Amino acid sequence: MTIRNFKLSICKSAVALSVVGLSACAATISQDGLEQRTSAAIGRDVGSFTIAKTGEETGGRINYTVRTKDGVTYQCYMYSATGFQKAMSFGQTPHSDAICTQMGRGGPAAGADSKPAPNCNALLKAAGRC
Repeated sequence: MTIRNFKLSICKSAVALSVVGLSACAATISQDGLEQRTSAAIGRDVGSFTIAKTGEETGGRINYTVRTKDGVTYQCYMYSATGFQKAMSFGQTPHSDAICTQMGRGGPAAGADSKPAPNCNALLKAAGRC
């Protein structure tokens, strides 16, 4: 092996390591996982809303907008374990729950009555959720 081939081999290895290192900074949650956590946060079934405007910050924070079929919009975020975090914890770093804030008061869906939900309690009433 010549010195030139050795330098080229080191350069290729450095580039490959950089690519792997940068990909390890990205969030690792799947779309299904994101939808399930969002469903729990907003109290709607998966499939009754769409997720749009997804953006990712450093450290695995994912910011996104949710719009329900009846026109209610939420701003949400959650933390997803990055590839690096998963590697360093042997896959034991969990994803956070989604945190969502309703951005506007949507009226009831067409044809829906305005009665409170059957599982409405004092805490949900105080939060304005029913």
